[in-house]
Amino acid sequence: MLELDVIFMPFVEEGFNDLSEADKVIFESLLTCDDPDLYAWLMGHQACNNPDYKRLIDHILSRVKV
Repeated sequence: MLELDVIFMPFVEEGFNDLSEADKVIFESLLTCDDPDLYAWLMGHQACNNPDYKRLIDHILSRVKV
């Protein structure tokens, strides 16, 4: 989904290396989620029930311009 690329690519290029090793694993796991779920979480259309994903999504959104 192109909309997700617009969010994730800048973060991967500029913020991924700043993550802890544990958060890098969580990020990789986050990327295995279904695109519609990722989009809904990132756009705030749906709450993410996974606290690790939610924390990382909040961090990603704080680092990129949506």
